[in-house]
Amino acid sequence: MLQLPDALGHLAYDVTGDGPPVALVHAGVADHRMWDAVTPTLAERHTVIRYDLRGFGESAPPAGPFREVDDLARLLDHLGHDRVRLVGASWGGRVALDFTLAYPARVQALAMLTAPWPGYDWSAEMIAYDEAETAALDAGDLDEAVRINLDMWLRGPARSWGEVGEGLAEQLRGPMRTLLAQQGVVGQHSQGPASGDLAGISIPTLVGLGKLDVPDFQDIAHRYAAEIPGAELVEFASAAHLIAMDAPGEVGAVLGEFLKG
Repeated sequence: MLQLPDALGHLAYDVTGDGPPVALVHAGVADHRMWDAVTPTLAERHTVIRYDLRGFGESAPPAGPFREVDDLARLLDHLGHDRVRLVGASWGGRVALDFTLAYPARVQALAMLTAPWPGYDWSAEMIAYDEAETAALDAGDLDEAVRINLDMWLRGPARSWGEVGEGLAEQLRGPMRTLLAQQGVVGQHSQGPASGDLAGISIPTLVGLGKLDVPDFQDIAHRYAAEIPGAELVEFASAAHLIAMDAPGEVGAVLGEFLKG
């Protein structure tokens, strides 16, 4: 991983391939490695930029107030890219959308996989998950907090662990421990989501949902697809919340076709 020095702490990033640039923004329960199985396909035609959000993976935790969209802008400036195609998963999908709202001239196409909706009226299932995670962290039981998150975001509500891809839980366990240990300082300094009118987005947009995901996120995906003009909704039948990890071949094919447009 390369490092972009910053007054608030360095950002770690990786660049692979050659061609029009595409930036991949990871989920809030992972780091840049969640894209490992998708990157080779995209790198056949694109310069693929992956980075760890501040406080995740190999990026330093924030030393003061910051905005995720400004971090991404600085990284793209550093790499010399004025415009980019953006792909984001979960919280990374919201970062990608916020960047599009904040810097509309810099985004050529946008793909959002299971992005959250600010202020959404969460179901009892989601509230119970949040309460369980908070209780584990308050008790100092990081292992239990990791287990709760793996259960919710990797396994999901609609399948058993025997149906989850081999090795995926171990791949996520380390990144989850890092983010859970640092989410307090990240939350303290993050300036939150951007504001803007979804109806004003005029670039090609793809919205993805996993059919095995929490129903809340399936509903949110339909909402984004309805609110963003011309957005394409794609359903991944074999995936839960982390679509790029559950169905990397399908995601690579769908994104490859979408991004070349």
